[in-house]
Amino acid sequence: MKKISLSLGILFSALTFTVCMVFATKGHPHKILVFCKTAGFHHNSIAAGIVAIQKLGQENNFAVDTTTDSTKFNKRNLKQYDAVVFLSTTGNVLGDGEQAAFEQYIRSGKGYVGVHAATDTEYDWPWYNKLVGAQFDSHPKQQLATFNVLDSTFIATSHLPHIWKRFDELYNFKSPQWNDKDFHILITIDETSYTGGKNGSFHPMSWYHSYDGGRAFYTELGHTDESYQEPLYLQHLLGGIQYAMGK
Repeated sequence: MKKISLSLGILFSALTFTVCMVFATKGHPHKILVFCKTAGFHHNSIAAGIVAIQKLGQENNFAVDTTTDSTKFNKRNLKQYDAVVFLSTTGNVLGDGEQAAFEQYIRSGKGYVGVHAATDTEYDWPWYNKLVGAQFDSHPKQQLATFNVLDSTFIATSHLPHIWKRFDELYNFKSPQWNDKDFHILITIDETSYTGGKNGSFHPMSWYHSYDGGRAFYTELGHTDESYQEPLYLQHLLGGIQYAMGK
């Protein structure tokens, strides 16, 4: 009887441990890293963006770490994150080893989100150019413009009106990768609605795609502090993060 009781006790403990592990796993939130190092122009709205993304995490069950430290881009540290957000990064922000670690991270099936000046980053890194989808070329003064929402089924744009008028800083791009078959253009801008556009009648401003084993989302929007208090924009950014996390 003692042996039977002991065996049942061990079995009960094992089952309890297994159940606890299952609940612990289910209760563990997704986790993202917001990277906001700048080696060029520093956007004042980065601070507002961090606060907004942290709030989105609290409201949508994912944890948010933030850093300007490029040494965080190593295999051991990156593996804990479902996605990495480049929040208005500028210039050359990662060293060779850090770039290699990030490439490996994306190849492992993880996600990337580029916000605004993320296209003004790492011009000499061809892999990154293909990941983010284009490079910053120039911009006119901040102004009101008309955006065309092309995809009303995707998680980052399903809530948006087909014609979306908003005030922001409006990028012109070079080295676009938009003709790649895996690219999905979400939003374009109507260059007749403002002054200073240089990409012509087809001027994408947000897109997503599968790339090198992972997922990438980019939105040009988000230059102004006001963007991070704008419900439509915040839902757009949240959808991009959720896509990148694989949700």
